[in-house]
Amino acid sequence: MASRARVRAPELIGAGGWLNTGGSDLSLADLRGRIVILDFWTFCCVNCLHVLDELRELEEKHRDTVVIVGVHSPKFVHEAEHQAVVDAAERYEVRHPVLDDPDLATWKQYAVRAWPTLVVIDPEGYVVAQHAGEGHAHAIERLVEELEATHEAKGTLRRGAGPYVEPEPVPGDLRFPGKVIQLPGGNLLVSDSTRHALVELAPDGETVVRRIGSGERGLADGDARTARFNEPQGLALLPAGPDGGQRVVVADTVNHALRGFDPATGTVETIAGTGRQWWQGAPTSGPAREVDLSSPWDVAYFADRLWIAMAGVHQLWTYDPVAGTVRVAAGTTNEGLVDGPAEQAWFAQPSGLAATADRLWIADSETSALRYVERDPRAADAAGGADAVDASETADAADAFVVRTAVGTGLFDFGHRDGPAEQALFQHPLGVTALRDGSVAVSDTYNKALRRYDPATGEVSTLATDLREPSGAVLVGDDIVVVESARHQLTRLRLPEEAVRVESVAHRTRRAATEVAPGALRLDVVFQAPTGQKLDTRYGPSTRLLVSATPPELLADGAGAGADLSRELRLADGVGEGVLHVSAMAASCDDAPDIAYPACHVHQQDWGVPIRVTPAGADRLPLVLAGLDAESGLDAE
Repeated sequence: MASRARVRAPELIGAGGWLNTGGSDLSLADLRGRIVILDFWTFCCVNCLHVLDELRELEEKHRDTVVIVGVHSPKFVHEAEHQAVVDAAERYEVRHPVLDDPDLATWKQYAVRAWPTLVVIDPEGYVVAQHAGEGHAHAIERLVEELEATHEAKGTLRRGAGPYVEPEPVPGDLRFPGKVIQLPGGNLLVSDSTRHALVELAPDGETVVRRIGSGERGLADGDARTARFNEPQGLALLPAGPDGGQRVVVADTVNHALRGFDPATGTVETIAGTGRQWWQGAPTSGPAREVDLSSPWDVAYFADRLWIAMAGVHQLWTYDPVAGTVRVAAGTTNEGLVDGPAEQAWFAQPSGLAATADRLWIADSETSALRYVERDPRAADAAGGADAVDASETADAADAFVVRTAVGTGLFDFGHRDGPAEQALFQHPLGVTALRDGSVAVSDTYNKALRRYDPATGEVSTLATDLREPSGAVLVGDDIVVVESARHQLTRLRLPEEAVRVESVAHRTRRAATEVAPGALRLDVVFQAPTGQKLDTRYGPSTRLLVSATPPELLADGAGAGADLSRELRLADGVGEGVLHVSAMAASCDDAPDIAYPACHVHQQDWGVPIRVTPAGADRLPLVLAGLDAESGLDAE
């Protein structure tokens, strides 16, 4: 994409200072002569983690001309803690400088509206492109090559080593472990996420029995020594086979795959996924090894199938180990909190699963919610009635599921509050564990706590505090063993008869609301196809726009789906604030008649825009999917 506006890049400021620079502070003047890519991210956001992975190859290939700067811009209160950002940079192997911006100062300077957002700055210090969402690495690669050629010719390109300084490695048996299960023999199996391996521990939770995986990032089947994982997370035992053995299924998150591990032989094999990330338009069912997945985060066996928390697309999928197939089971890919029939529900990064006899419990992390799936009682009743036409229709009805929320209200409300479920609050929980009395323990990750929800009373209580980013737990005898991910250990707790009491705290997201005028509001999603590409209209519209609101009555008109990336909304009278939920997608392909098989790419992003209605507010809301917008808030020269 060629430069169209001379927009001077604002300075990089952040109260938390700099990471991965050896203690030095950086300024744009220090980076003059280099192509700078600002990656506005926050470590709770799975789309941000996708972008980190997308940029790894570009970062290595153009290391002598490109400097990527991660601008950490928190959503949750916990993410504003400096040590949590330090931990996240190590956890996700961020190998470039990171500016810790807890007050969103640089976020505001660049008029950013969504996580993730990428901003490209040329060697002379001007903003030349902005991209929201994921899937833009190919466009940025082409732009980088253009900028290299242009500024090499002008003499304004400075090559050489970048400012990144690698932190000192830290020893230990575990590094940011993710989930844990108990094996049939009593040992514990832990996903050692940052070291790309599984670790089998003795029942004491400390003594290492063996490591499974080479420890190098990759996707390779084989024995315990040669197999490779890529940030594995969830673990689940399948029912015993004819020989009595039980295989473990591993959610191999960044490989977008499920792996099978045989504890008896130590071998690892891929059982689902292709290693490629799922994108809109790809198949959502079929032979498991032929269907793409997207950041599977946890797995649990429920209702005669393995359920997958597909965090990357805000859905639940299932895997049939007998047929060897996968399919979508719940969720639309829209991000939010909507209950109802499974195929209509909305999730937001489901990251923890636990099964009981009649429910599948879900830690829905971005909505800070505890939710569950159960068989739809109305469908089951209909299946047994006289109106069932044939056996297949009866089976379909009996297999219908519904999604419900036990605790949580949406994307922007979170905190630490015990009490009745309708008032209780979590903060980005990543794990849930079924307890023997029918209640569940929630690994309330960003509250550094283990919480309990009792369906019989509808009450939430706190079991333990001062845990460092608990991400999962397993019952072992009368104890519960918690994965303290940021403390790199398993912690054994005796379940108390009464929960400890903590002071209630409630929060709203740290983002400032956008002030808009009452009445008509023009929504424009700005998209410019990358250089050398055009919108792909061969099979119909190449763009999609979905708009909704919280509360729903905020919008008097304009909600729903359509193909046009611009829409006239009308805000209802009497509703002073809320959140606009906008989901946009655009498909572009190579634009060259001599290319027989043009490469095509999907660009997509979800925005949750807090708005406040004021007489002096704006009557246009621009959201940049790719390109630059004259009303983005940056000053052009």
